[in-house]
Amino acid sequence: MTPPSTLNPRLSPTQRAIERLPAHLRRYVVDQAHDAYTPRDHAVWRHILRQLTARLKDTAHASYLSGLAATGIGLDRIPSLDEMNEKLEALGWCAVGVRGFIPPAVFTELQSLGVLAVAADIRSHEHIEYTPAPDIVHESAGHAPILADRRYAEYLKRCGEAGFRAIASVEDQAVYEAIRNLSVVKEDPAATGEELRLAQERLSAACASRRYVSESTKASRLYWWTAEYGLVGELSDPKLYGAGLLSSLGEAAHCLTESVRKVPLSLICADTEYDITQMQPQLFVARDFDHLFEVLEAFEATLGWRRGGDHGLEEALRARTVNHLALDGGLELTGRVVARIPARGEMAPGLCTALARVEGPIQISREGRALDCPWSGEALVAFGSGVLPHRGAFSLDLPSGLFLTGFRVGEHEVINLRGHQDGRPLDLPSWALLFLSAGLPSVAGGPADPGAWDRWFGDHSALAEGEAEAQARDRKATALPRELAGLYVEADLLRRSGPVAPSRLTALRERAVKYPGEWLLQTELAELEAMP
Repeated sequence: MTPPSTLNPRLSPTQRAIERLPAHLRRYVVDQAHDAYTPRDHAVWRHILRQLTARLKDTAHASYLSGLAATGIGLDRIPSLDEMNEKLEALGWCAVGVRGFIPPAVFTELQSLGVLAVAADIRSHEHIEYTPAPDIVHESAGHAPILADRRYAEYLKRCGEAGFRAIASVEDQAVYEAIRNLSVVKEDPAATGEELRLAQERLSAACASRRYVSESTKASRLYWWTAEYGLVGELSDPKLYGAGLLSSLGEAAHCLTESVRKVPLSLICADTEYDITQMQPQLFVARDFDHLFEVLEAFEATLGWRRGGDHGLEEALRARTVNHLALDGGLELTGRVVARIPARGEMAPGLCTALARVEGPIQISREGRALDCPWSGEALVAFGSGVLPHRGAFSLDLPSGLFLTGFRVGEHEVINLRGHQDGRPLDLPSWALLFLSAGLPSVAGGPADPGAWDRWFGDHSALAEGEAEAQARDRKATALPRELAGLYVEADLLRRSGPVAPSRLTALRERAVKYPGEWLLQTELAELEAMP
């Protein structure tokens, strides 16, 4: 991220946060458009936050209530990101606006940088108890307050990095697209029953298409059962700290009932599925926030990012996605692993591979920075010690049983490549990039330099907000008649003006009779009547 000292001091706190982001993340950011929230949207916020704070004062983690104020979150209206960022800067964090479900790699990279991706929309009054779609209640009132606990804030960054480095499969992308589609349909007041049915069936089909449980899926489960739906403390009397619990009236009450099984947090959570459309039947309880790190470190030790070697290659091979290999000597190779040829024996700890074949485009980098433009062909990594000439013909006889000949024409480029292993000829590309490496310390998800990869291959025509999401939000705004919006405004003004004059409240009630089904307005009026 850009150092704060180099930024224009006249920028707003949110503008400063956005300017610090790398370009490939910045294009997912949207303006919060705080003025676009309707009076009923603010009423939804008030209703949820007043009930949540009353309900959670004894059941949430000790940092929750004080953390609201510490992160710029009030009870009476939807907070602006500027208000939040003025407070979050002191905690080493910031918040930026996004729309709906952003790609998991974007979300986790932002989190690893200490950036909260706050869904700028707010749930509808029909889904006030719980919504599967990201919204500002969940992202701000759920995630932000516990950041006041610095140990937990550190965990959230580390958890983001693990998710970012985990290897995702091609089917994970299909599941993400299906979840995003379902959340849009559920929040669209004009969506038909048929559209909802098809969206749910699409998600079921995407989940059924998974060939195996990827590292990325396991990372998302760990995140779900801790940062989203985690409990902490004594098993018999745990406290809430997960954002999904802290931001849901329904879940906040349901999670502490006997109908929800409580089990000690362990690495098993990464193998435990969840359903975003239902309240959770089982939750994991951490002993304290140090316990989160114990489980996270055990999880990181299972990832190709940490293990490298054959394990990492196999994960990348079956994922069929773009990942990167960290070679001995510091080079990083980004592409799709398409084949792995076993060696006679162990070439390095955890590595019994003679040759890895990587499909292009290939990006070479060092310490996360791309060195040149991508190579469109294939790359081969031969494991073992050997020496290639700066230019010219070569032959390599490696301890893995691999024998390679060819002509080196560039730093890594070879032509007329031929090879065999223990006398068996190998089908190799005649023109490729060739690397020698004694070992394979790491195989991690995504490109080593996401920014450079995005500049070359990112879909820059894609907007941060999809057309369906924009339509759903517009329909939600037009579903509120102007007169009804005015009643919400008047109710809020009465609340703010101090003691409520009975005559004004009576007049407001008489006009509200036209909307008997507007339960949220009726609730606001009842609260006004109860005010001293």
